[in-house]
Amino acid sequence: MTSDTLFPITQLTEEFGDDLRIVFKHNPLPFHDRAVPAAKAAIAAQNQGKFWEMHDKLFQDPRALTDENIEKYATEIGLDMAKFKEDLKDKGLEAKIKKQQSQGATLGARGTPAFFVNGRFLSGAQPFDNFKRLHPA
Repeated sequence: MTSDTLFPITQLTEEFGDDLRIVFKHNPLPFHDRAVPAAKAAIAAQNQGKFWEMHDKLFQDPRALTDENIEKYATEIGLDMAKFKEDLKDKGLEAKIKKQQSQGATLGARGTPAFFVNGRFLSGAQPFDNFKRLHPA
């Protein structure tokens, strides 16, 4: 599963170019015991400029998010492993994730994925046309 599986990022980028701004907020759902470690790994990868690469690896198989696989993904996308491991230990990551969850809940985004397009809420994985409909012509 890639970013385009959850939402059509490539198609949106091609269609809207500089009019498109994507802001990703983490919302690891409590029933998924490996969601928080995955979110932390994504932030640690983001610290090295490789958020989307890690995101796509993590979503390939959400049932395979072992510490070993997360480390393997970090190696595969070319992260500095010493920095990655150090970043994963940062206590601030969980605080950042909780803050983002709180922001989402305040806006009504309690599940994943959830989107806001021009201030309008769009819930769940959606096809391109549903995003396009929310963009002013």
